[in-house]
Parts: sequence; structure tokens; C-alpha cells
Amino acid sequence: MTVVVGVGALSADEVVSVARHGAQVSLSPEALKEIARSREVIKALATDVKPHYGVSTGFGALATRHIPNELRTQLQRSLVRSHAAGSGPEVEREVVRALMLLRLSTLATGRTGVRTETAEAYAALLNAGITPVVHEYGSLGCSGDLAPLAHCALAVMGEGVVRTADGEKKPAAEALAAAGITPVVLEEKEGLALINGTDGMLGMLVLAAHDLRKLLRTADIAAAMSVEGQLGTDAVFAADLQAMRPHPGQGDSAGNLRSLLADSAIIASHAGPDCTYVQDAYSLRCTPQVHGTARDTLTHAELVASRELASAVDNPVVTLDGRVESNGNFHGAPVAAVLDFLAITVADVASISERRTDRFLDPARNRGLNAFLADDPGVDSGHMIAQYTQAAIVSELKRLAAPASVDSIPSSAMQEDHVSMGWSAARKLRRAIDGLGRVLAVELYTAARALDLRAPLTPAPATAAVRDGLRATVEGPGTDRWLAPEIEEAVQYVASGRALAAAESVTGSLV
Repeated sequence: MTVVVGVGALSADEVVSVARHGAQVSLSPEALKEIARSREVIKALATDVKPHYGVSTGFGALATRHIPNELRTQLQRSLVRSHAAGSGPEVEREVVRALMLLRLSTLATGRTGVRTETAEAYAALLNAGITPVVHEYGSLGCSGDLAPLAHCALAVMGEGVVRTADGEKKPAAEALAAAGITPVVLEEKEGLALINGTDGMLGMLVLAAHDLRKLLRTADIAAAMSVEGQLGTDAVFAADLQAMRPHPGQGDSAGNLRSLLADSAIIASHAGPDCTYVQDAYSLRCTPQVHGTARDTLTHAELVASRELASAVDNPVVTLDGRVESNGNFHGAPVAAVLDFLAITVADVASISERRTDRFLDPARNRGLNAFLADDPGVDSGHMIAQYTQAAIVSELKRLAAPASVDSIPSSAMQEDHVSMGWSAARKLRRAIDGLGRVLAVELYTAARALDLRAPLTPAPATAAVRDGLRATVEGPGTDRWLAPEIEEAVQYVASGRALAAAESVTGSLV
């Protein structure tokens, strides 16, 4: 598909398509018209005797210096070179593509004052699969993601290092030449326009939200298998009970659990008056409340992302009536806060998942199953250490839940004296979501073994389909085997969406 970048907002799906799946991009005729129109405003200011920030002055704490005409190309080039100061490991290709696309989207609004050829160069790099090398450290989240964006601008200039479409690391000049792309010689205001945005943290928020939406449905699947495998009840998920506390996410999660557990012979086997258990443990009974909180948090984060996708973030900006005004819209606070909020809920969903898993392994709590689900406890250890792995990840997620956005460190000689740390919040959220997927995979892996051990009782059609899908690559109960490859198979089963698809082949679309 081709994503058309216009003066309006990109959708989250369009960002994912370009960032992760290599979709092509093109600028709309309206965007090209607006870019050209605002460029005329900047050209007029370039000859003005009055200083204008970013056009005829230095930057940050150096904004008081007036720059003569003959040094302004050097000014923009020097800005990009000096700000491309990242360090550490390379950032993932999908993140760099997302931030380049989002910077292009802001350029396309016509509010930045760049030339059309500069915007078209960004589209050309994306379409050629050329990805600038961006480093882990360097952004304070204000003025936006300066260093990461500067590394991208450097590549557009034909400088720095990039990865080609096949992953080869090359000097940017060579890669651009091979792709037939002419490096851009930046003019007034352009260097500033290319580096002044929240595009890195926003791109990571969009990607994280996309992945988390799928994982939260998978969390309901794993929880349903645990409720069933531990002889829990589905009665607590009844719609009228959930409606007494009308949080939307809670209702959605409970609805999923009802669908997933429908027609379970295991649950029916102990649902009569002879059952002596009054209440399930919180980790089973309160699943909709915890999973629902994460859903509602994600909905709020998606709302913030949609607003940011509709924003034109630069400083200064060219207004619709032709003024050029300084502003503070580059501050990443709105994005940083929800990135941290998501990390908190991710840790909580992982924590309750680990508690459900642990109950399977304790014969005092698992209602008749062997210790650690082992074939011969004592000789075999079963899933004992799989839960250790899960617990180690959960502990890491609790540390990652400490918010980055409450931190700030002054920079630029105290001109930039309060920063958002949104890039850091986004980086830790990516790690947290990876961890959540692994934690859920271990729960699903363990619950599937328990469902097998409940035979001849049969699970619900939906949970049976999920278990059977896992059994295509992971054997059922037996004597101890090397667990690491099986855990990784379960991780891939979750991450690929196959576990979700197996459940939905019975239930229809979960919410």
C-alpha cells in the first residue's frame, strides 16, 4: 500500500504500515502546495533586518546572535551536525522509520517553512528503505527528540551512516547515490524544522499501543485458561455484576472471559451445589478489573496519540495567516506521561499473570494437580523454573514502571531548563511490552499443560483451540524436557498473533 501524507493527521495504522511493514509514502498535492506557500513566508523573513529565530539567529542559548546571509547555509548544516550527537546501541529500524514518517507529516502541514524538495527527500529515503543510524541516548524529549531527528536530517544531507534496505551499514552519501537520491543542501530554517519534534516518542507510543491492544486480548485468553485449569468459576464475570462498576475496559475484559469459557466441561464439572469453594483467589476473580484498567489506560493513551498525530510540532512555526511565531509545542510532556502510565499498567497485567501461573505449581492451591505440574515430582521439576523466568521479568517490569516523566535535567545553559524525558519513557515501554508478551506466554504454556492434565474433562472450545495451536510446536505433558525452546515457541505463538487467532476462530473477534 501507499500512505499519502497530507496536511491532516496520519492514522495509527498508517504509521505502523510504514514503520513496520515498509509501506511506500507520497506527499499529497495539497501538502506540496502548503509547503511551498509557507516557504515563501520564510524567504521574505530572510531579508528582514529584524532578527527571526532559526532564520537569521543562532539556536537555544545562542539565539541572541544575528547570523549574516552568507553564513546561513552553514548555520543550518552546523545545527544538524552538532545535534547528531547520539550514543549507544542502534535504535530499531521500525522506530527510525516511524519518526521519519512523523517528521514528514509535520513538514506536510506547511507550518514549518521547509522547501518541497526537502520534504520529498524524506519520502524518498523511506521509499528506498534507507534507515539512518540513530542511537539509544541523546534525547531529553524537549525540544522534542533533537538528537535522533538530527541523525535523520544528517542522512538527508548525505552525511552520517545509514542502513540500506537489506540491512547493510553504509555511509549515507553512498546509499543515497545508489538510490538516485540527491542530498539536500539546507537553507534558512530547514535544519531547525527537521529536528524540532516529538516524533520519536510518538512513533514508539503508536507502535506500543498497537502491540499492547493485541496483548491485552491475549491476556484475557491466558487468564481464561488459568481460571479453567484451576477449577475456577466464570460466574463472577457475569454481565450484571460487571455493570455495577461500569468501567468500559472491565466490561470488555469480562465479556471476553465469558466468550472464552463458554461451554467448558471443566467448569461445568464443579459448578453444582456440592462444590465447597466459595470464592476464587483475587488473581482469578479480579482479572477483569486489572485487565480492564489497562484497557482504559490504553484508550486514553491512544487519544493522546491521535491528538499528537494531528499536531504540527516545530519552533518557530508559520501560522495560517503567515506569522512566524515561537512556541513551546515541542515539549513532550503529554506523550511522556501516557508512555509512563502504560508502563505502570503493563507491569500490573504481568504481575497478575505471574500470580495465576504460580497457583498452578503449588499443590496446596492447584486443586488436585501435581506439584509444579511435574510428571513425577521430585524426579521431575515440571514448570518450576519457567515461573522463575516469569517472575524475573515481572520484577524487571516493576522497575521499568518507575516514571521517566517526573525527571528533568536542565540543558542549553539553562535556556532549556525543563524537559520531558519522553524518549526515555518510550524506550522503557518498548522493553516492558516485550516482557509482558513473555510473561503471558509462560502463563499460556503452563495453563495449556494443566488443561491437558484435567483430562478426561474437556476445556471450552475456545481455550481448547488455543491449547491445540500451541501443541503444533510444543509437546504436551511428560517427563522433563529442555524448556527454553518450548518457552520461546510459546512466546512466538503469542507475539505472532496465532494464539489470538486460534481463540477468535471460535469466539469471533474479541474486544
